[in-house]
Amino acid sequence: MRRRLLLALSALLTLSLFLSYEGVHGDADPLRTSSAPAVLAIDTALYALDAAQSDATGTPPSLSGFQRQISVAAQSISVAAADDAGGPAARQAVQTIAGLITGYSGMVQKAQLEPERSILRDAYLSYATDILKGDDASIEARLRSLRTQQLAAVKRQTSFGPLMWLGWTASTLLVLALLAALAETQLFLRHRFRRRWNRRLIAAGALLTAGFAILLLFTVWTHRGMADTRALLDGAPPGPAIPRAGQDAAAHLAHTGFRAAAAVWIVIGGALLMALAETGLRQHINDYRFRPR
Repeated sequence: MRRRLLLALSALLTLSLFLSYEGVHGDADPLRTSSAPAVLAIDTALYALDAAQSDATGTPPSLSGFQRQISVAAQSISVAAADDAGGPAARQAVQTIAGLITGYSGMVQKAQLEPERSILRDAYLSYATDILKGDDASIEARLRSLRTQQLAAVKRQTSFGPLMWLGWTASTLLVLALLAALAETQLFLRHRFRRRWNRRLIAAGALLTAGFAILLLFTVWTHRGMADTRALLDGAPPGPAIPRAGQDAAAHLAHTGFRAAAAVWIVIGGALLMALAETGLRQHINDYRFRPR
């Protein structure tokens, strides 16, 4: 009876803990490598396009500065396009924005070919400004809409919802139940067979306690880093602060890949836990067997 209870609790704990751990850590790597860089890339593109507009309409205009900022914006859009968090709709939006940037750049270049203060030059710049800052179909409006979609993906990845609370609560209760079962079994064996300690059951208890504490600590660190990253992205850092924001996001999410890889050790630890419980009781089960004189 005790053997079956220990094995059943160990198996249930392994499954519950693996799913709960993966529920948190499974989103950390996509956030670090994809979603967070995509949001910051959109911020960079918005800042570069605003600077490009200033270069195009300044007195005197700076065509070299304009081209440099357009290149920065195009590269940033390419980074955003590499993210799959928004799905096909987001990729289509990125392609549309890239095409509009090409059209905007072409209008500004045509304007620069016209004499200063000419009607045609002003018309080209007006068209370019409408493409960039016009209605909801403009480049900036589309980029802000895309940023909102990407932030929604970040929110999903960093959320610690009811299912996560349920999973970790169940795992904690299973740990306590298994520790209680191991302690009760140890006391029973000590009383029944007059043996002071069962080393394998003690090792199982130590493995369970230390392993759960480490996994819980890893999860707290990872979730805190993800929450800090989300707060950073929600704040929409100003243009000059975007590189620093990228460094801060990388620091918040550092080592999440290593901690996520610990999920495989949950399975290994669960198997080891069951093996210790089985072998710890096996020697006493043999004591029950009839030995001929």
